[in-house]
Amino acid sequence: MNPALTKFWNLPNSLTVARIVAIPVVMVLLCFQGEVASFFGALCFVAAGATDFLDGFIARRQQLVSRFGKFMDPLADKLLVSAALIMLIPLGRVPAWIAFVIIGRELAVTGLRALAAAEGIILAPDRWGKTKTLLQMAALTALILHYPYQALDFQRLGMGLLWLALIVTLTSGVGYFQTFFRLYPAGNHS
Repeated sequence: MNPALTKFWNLPNSLTVARIVAIPVVMVLLCFQGEVASFFGALCFVAAGATDFLDGFIARRQQLVSRFGKFMDPLADKLLVSAALIMLIPLGRVPAWIAFVIIGRELAVTGLRALAAAEGIILAPDRWGKTKTLLQMAALTALILHYPYQALDFQRLGMGLLWLALIVTLTSGVGYFQTFFRLYPAGNHS
């Protein structure tokens, strides 16, 4: 096998690609009503979300950090979260405006990171960004489950977590912009 392909197809990059491949599966499952489809949709979403934490951990531990992984890992997270948010709107599980704000923040920060990279500035994820991802994943899992199980109302739990995720999402977004303008060379503000 080609050495470049061998280096590319390492376990962390494979997990990132698997997360992207899981997105249409989650979307299809969300097209069906009922507890069974919601359960399997949530299960698939959790499995995809778990790869987010695994790929970075493995990449750092085994020194397999790559440019592909640095670019695609956060993009895969944003695609997974955005797809779930969009699919939950017509089901009445997520208000459209919350989805718009969260997706808008993700696009703004992605654009800012691209601008920063062009200027030689690295905007590394911080604890707020990691907390944001964890809260978004937890909220969306509960909202995908939706139906009450035992005495637990997953829709209510999911909305509570989504509000918390929204606050942390906006806070972390502001933090990225503050960091960028603090590091951006004076005189380049055009």
